[in-house]
Amino acid sequence: MADYFSPTVIPEVIPNGDMTKLELLLLSHMFDANSDGDGTYFHSWQGPSDLIWVNRAELSAALDEARGSDSQVRDYVEEKFKNVAADDTSIELDMSGVSWEVILQDVVRRSTKLRYITVTTAFTCSKMRADGFGGMALFITADAIKACSTTEFLSDCLADIAGQEGG
Repeated sequence: MADYFSPTVIPEVIPNGDMTKLELLLLSHMFDANSDGDGTYFHSWQGPSDLIWVNRAELSAALDEARGSDSQVRDYVEEKFKNVAADDTSIELDMSGVSWEVILQDVVRRSTKLRYITVTTAFTCSKMRADGFGGMALFITADAIKACSTTEFLSDCLADIAGQEGG
C-alpha cells in the first residue's frame, strides 16, 4: 500500500491580531502551528487536515468572539455546532465545507499588514508511483485565490512545444 502526503508550508507569519480567535483556533488544528512573536507560522508535514477535533469550551468562546467579524467560517462552524450533543466536551468538525484557503483569504481581506499569503505544497508518496509526486503553489489575495500545479505547468510547456511545432 502506498501512502500519499502533501507537506504544506505557509511562509508568511500570520499576525495573530489579523485573525479572529476562531480562525486561529481552526487553522491551528488544520495545520501545525508555531508562535513567532505576535504571529503564527502554519505548516504541515503530511498536509492540512479537513477533519479536526476541537475543545467545546474553546470553540464556543472563539465563536462568541467572532460574532460581527467578516469571517465566512464563523457561520459554517456555528451551523455545525448546533448539531453537537450538549454533553460533548470535544467536537469533531468536518472542515471540508469551508476550506483553509477561504479562511486565509478572509484574514488577508481584514489585514492592514498582509497584501497576500503564499502557500507551497509538495505531493509525495511512500512508493515511487508516477501519480505520487508533484506540487502546487497558491497565491491568496483579498480578491482571488490563484493556484498552479506542477501538472498545469508541464501541460503549458507541452502546449507551447506543440504550438511551436505546428506553427
